[in-house]
Amino acid sequence: MAARSYQKGTVADEAGLHIVGGEYHGFEIVATTVGMGTVNAAAAAQHLISAHGANAIIFQVRGECDALYESKIEPWSRYLTGVQGKAPSPYWDPMAWMIQQCHRRGMEFHAWINPYRARMKSPTRLADNHILKTHPERAFEYGGLYVLNPGLKENRDYILSVVDDIVSRYDIDGIHIDDYFYPYPEGGRPIPDDREYALYNNGIADRGDWRRYNVNLFVKEMGEHVHKLKPWVKFGVSPFGIYRNKKSSPIGSDTNGLQNYDQLYADVLLWVNNGWIDYCVPQLYWHIGHPLADYEKLIKWWAKHMANRPLYIGESIENTVQNSDPANPNTHQMAAKFSLHRQLRNVSGTVLWYAKVAAEDIGSYGTMLRNVYWKSKALPPYMPFLDSKAPKKPAKVGDAWTEDGLMLYWSAPKAKKWGDEARRYVIYRFAKGEKVNLADASKIVEITYDTYYRLPYDGGTKKYKYVVTALDRVGNESKGAKRKVKL
Repeated sequence: MAARSYQKGTVADEAGLHIVGGEYHGFEIVATTVGMGTVNAAAAAQHLISAHGANAIIFQVRGECDALYESKIEPWSRYLTGVQGKAPSPYWDPMAWMIQQCHRRGMEFHAWINPYRARMKSPTRLADNHILKTHPERAFEYGGLYVLNPGLKENRDYILSVVDDIVSRYDIDGIHIDDYFYPYPEGGRPIPDDREYALYNNGIADRGDWRRYNVNLFVKEMGEHVHKLKPWVKFGVSPFGIYRNKKSSPIGSDTNGLQNYDQLYADVLLWVNNGWIDYCVPQLYWHIGHPLADYEKLIKWWAKHMANRPLYIGESIENTVQNSDPANPNTHQMAAKFSLHRQLRNVSGTVLWYAKVAAEDIGSYGTMLRNVYWKSKALPPYMPFLDSKAPKKPAKVGDAWTEDGLMLYWSAPKAKKWGDEARRYVIYRFAKGEKVNLADASKIVEITYDTYYRLPYDGGTKKYKYVVTALDRVGNESKGAKRKVKL
């Protein structure tokens, strides 16, 4: 069994550095074109999830109190059909399909929702069952954006009903919320929540503290709802990249930008330290050397303050390739940023914004992912706070010829409860005489939900040792079951 934690280590060989154990290789996928249609959307998504070495997809299924999945609570998204509330034709459930496609490739699927945003700034004809039609009094307009008022319990309950629906009906591996809590400030305009504060302040004298209380309560309850329904589903948050500036707090970062705590009323460190969330993905969408929000200072700040939960870095591909490396002006910043990731022990992965840009290979970013940084397959980071017991190793490992070729096969180990069940399998390959080392991710040839693997037979003259381990739903890895074969 590979020794893993979300505080990673590395091993080195002639190909470079490889992560010991778990590292999150995530892409964010979001619909950006209204009315893509079933065929176009499916083709685009298929292309995005098929390459580049990702082991997880974060797919936006709810952007403005709508649904890129079949829902009895909220209307179909206009991004799929062009008209909010109109079902796709031919019929297609994007989330169910994406889950199937991810699992077919051995990847995790995380459903991404925007909790409070009810309508974006672009004009939209609302469906009759949209929350702004059924309960317009529960939202406010701010800078052209419509937001469900976080100060209302009925809004919190409504959002949680959507969360419960997704978690209970879909075989997701994680659920994910982004950086939209209270709206981003615009020109000093006040947030219109005087009435709610007067009615529901709970004796909290400071308006900012009251707003943070509202968001804190939602985040805490969301985590509780998710884990009550399915204790293995991972709850993640992708907040704005600055918690607080040093001028606002002694623990703040050496930055001068917008602040989660003070302007968005998101106390991210409280959620981490209290264990309300399972992973955090701060959006560090700036470059190294930015005068107000230096990427290098921020990644080191988050690594210092995020020891209680896995930390994945939200990375803007476009920003990275558009800025030169201060230490090497002839190249962009991809290498420098990934070097920082590998140096910082508390950084357990990367989430790239966004998949389409990598597929377009701007600045050869996608090529470098495939050939260098995500060349080796990676297991998910360890989450002992969800479950720390590994499943038993796979049983009855063997090989046999079939009409599809030489197959390695095995049986699922016995299990008494969800934490013991094998969810996926990891297949390692070692050459004759090579020491079996399951801590070396470069030896992983496949991660699969299947109980078989097609072997690359080539004449039967070379001897190899295959080792198959089991992963449970959280990512705990079993001991290995071995099989020698000639290929």
